[in-house]
Amino acid sequence: MREEEIEKLRGVVRDCVSKHLYSSAIFFADKVAALTNDPADVYMQAQALFLGRHYRRAFHLLNASKIVLRDLRFRYLAAKCLEELKEWDQCLSMLGDAKVDEDGHVYDTKDSNFMYLDKDGEDREINISSAICFLRGRAYEALENRAQARQWYKAAIKADPLCYEALECLIEKHMLTCEEETSLLSSLEFGPEDGWLSSFYSCLIKKYDKENVVEAKFRELEKESCDSNHLGPSFPCTLKNNTDLLACKAEYYHQCGEYQKCFELTSVLLEKDPFHLKCTLVHLAAAMELGHSNELYLMACNLVKDYPQKDFEPFRALSWFAVGCYYYCIKKYAQSRRFFNKATSLDGTFPPALIGYGNAFAAQEEGDQAMLAYRTAARLFPGCHLPTLYIGMEYMRTHSFKLAEQFFMQAKTICPSDPLVYNELGVVAYQMKEYNKAVWWFEKTLAHIPSSLSEMWEPTVVNLAHAYRKLKMYHEAISCYERALTLSNRSLSTYAGLAYTYHLQDNFSAAITYYHKALWLKPDDQFCTEMLSLALVDEGRHGIDPKIEFR
Repeated sequence: MREEEIEKLRGVVRDCVSKHLYSSAIFFADKVAALTNDPADVYMQAQALFLGRHYRRAFHLLNASKIVLRDLRFRYLAAKCLEELKEWDQCLSMLGDAKVDEDGHVYDTKDSNFMYLDKDGEDREINISSAICFLRGRAYEALENRAQARQWYKAAIKADPLCYEALECLIEKHMLTCEEETSLLSSLEFGPEDGWLSSFYSCLIKKYDKENVVEAKFRELEKESCDSNHLGPSFPCTLKNNTDLLACKAEYYHQCGEYQKCFELTSVLLEKDPFHLKCTLVHLAAAMELGHSNELYLMACNLVKDYPQKDFEPFRALSWFAVGCYYYCIKKYAQSRRFFNKATSLDGTFPPALIGYGNAFAAQEEGDQAMLAYRTAARLFPGCHLPTLYIGMEYMRTHSFKLAEQFFMQAKTICPSDPLVYNELGVVAYQMKEYNKAVWWFEKTLAHIPSSLSEMWEPTVVNLAHAYRKLKMYHEAISCYERALTLSNRSLSTYAGLAYTYHLQDNFSAAITYYHKALWLKPDDQFCTEMLSLALVDEGRHGIDPKIEFR
């Protein structure tokens, strides 16, 4: 057969692959490889077998080829076959004995002696070494060696910043702390044309910076446009409406406590792309916070209907997580635990399900089971501070304040910019009667809130006022109570605290006014009822003669 006829057959194979006709691709690739015995054609045949899910046959073909020991493409594809077969130890053995340090630097490797034939005709490729590092990370994660997996994922993204999957694993599976994420991004060597990618990656990591800093990052990306004139003026060359970017923005709104804003944005996004994984998760979280049980029910029904079998594992786990969220929202905690547990059994690296499982136990004050779930989450997701924070909350519920403080400090080490951590440190200091320290922590909380104060942070302002009152700094306490009333005017503790502070200042008329307002919210409140009676007596006594003693 002439060379031009063989080249036409190669074209047929490539066309079959592009049209997903894998049996046809395997048939013709087999004939081309038999005719030429060229390593590139053998690789093409193995690739067709892999895409057709004939993993053992593809591995046998590659392993039988002598070039598998010298060509990185052959070795990588052979390892990918072993990955699909879940033979993780053999997969690592096929990839070689390279080592990696904590910073993601690869050393003691013989890969430099390997060749890398052909480039599959692409204009720009992801470094094969990066892909190999990523596959090593996948293998170690499957073998539950998450420390090694983290190092290899870091090595993959450092070898080539275009290897997004490595960064996605590090971020979504909470393998790095806030500081480690920032440090990793700053160490990446982007090409001159990849400035937008650096900005995009910075939007993907944990977003606890001040509002103006984060919004500036989003604005920079939204203004990103292509300069190519040949695309024409009507070509939408901007990232402003990109779903991934808007999902990141929705996640930021959720972290800031702007749940309604987050919910509205995710609702629009899901109309545009109803199967966007990250957006769906953020939408569920926002609906939970807002108590939208009907929305959760509809989302759960649709997800379970769309992903009933093993179509796509992440969405199957998310489907049952959505069902758990619905039951949690309507306070049926036993049912919610069942479905959160089902989600974790489908995907053991899905943090929201495991944390939700613990929260469902905590909601019924089943502390031991809740702690077990939180400890498992803290072990599996060392970059996520929430399990450690919730462990502290459980210790505080049982009045083990010193232990609670230790775990809150650990959470602060993992994520030093989350204001909720500082709030809990303030609460535990208050409970231990360390009021000066409590004031300091509450002020730190307010300083770390990324956006303007919302109703979500009203309890923190009230707690700060309580601490000032305990220190007999009454003017500061009154100022904080009044500030809290601007955030929410339906808080019993705010009115009661303000009334009691005025009472301590002997301003009985103001105290009586605010006791009445507190009792209007809760007429049977014992503290306000008793203190109102005392305030009335004190005002009467004060009005007659403060020196007269009543017996």
